[in-house]
Amino acid sequence: MGDQPELLAALRQAIAAEVQGQHFYLMAARSTEDPKGREVFERLAAEEALHQQFLRRQHQAMQTTGRADPALRLTPPEPPSGPHPIFSPSLRDRIGQAHFEMTALSVGIQLEQNAEGFYREQARRAGDDELGAFFLRLAEWEAGHYRALLAQQDALQKDYWSAGGFAPF
Repeated sequence: MGDQPELLAALRQAIAAEVQGQHFYLMAARSTEDPKGREVFERLAAEEALHQQFLRRQHQAMQTTGRADPALRLTPPEPPSGPHPIFSPSLRDRIGQAHFEMTALSVGIQLEQNAEGFYREQARRAGDDELGAFFLRLAEWEAGHYRALLAQQDALQKDYWSAGGFAPF
């Protein structure tokens, strides 16, 4: 990639994806009945907003100077972790009715997986060491979100399928 119009286009595409992710997580926070889920989805939305800010600042630097801003340092917080990183363990008590929560996990997993892949590809194509490193840090941040969502889905999947009659267990 390397040339400025392509780099700027990639940054704009990334900003748009982060806006969509933020709005998805805000919708998920408003829609879940699980208090921990609401809190974690709000945190994920806030992190997507932070990604937007960093991307906008990089876009401005690229537009103004033609180079990435080496002063922009991403320091991802620790992603949600544990056996139930997204929802409280009590969600299992109503797993048969947790259609929204399970759908939110699936959609979030796909969003984060797509974002990680996009950022890794942009890092590979950047042609600018600073911008490449910037994209790799974003990819790692998104990978942390992906792993947390996937761990939660894995913790609930069999019970959800069983309660919903989706699979013979």
